[in-house]
Amino acid sequence: MAAADQRKARAELRRAQVAFERAEARREQAISARRESFERAQLAGLTLREIGEVVGLHHTRVGEILRGE
Repeated sequence: MAAADQRKARAELRRAQVAFERAEARREQAISARRESFERAQLAGLTLREIGEVVGLHHTRVGEILRGE
């Protein structure tokens, strides 16, 4: 019985790790997409303040995101 419980626990651990890694990859893609959209908005002539107003962030945070911080 203990061996079956351990197998189940190991399988659950693997599933949880795979789900975590997938979520982390999606998060990284979202971060990159946001930064790229900020860059495009800036190239289009929007100021950091204007970008911040649109997305609900302080302009200093927008600058940090653009710098990769």
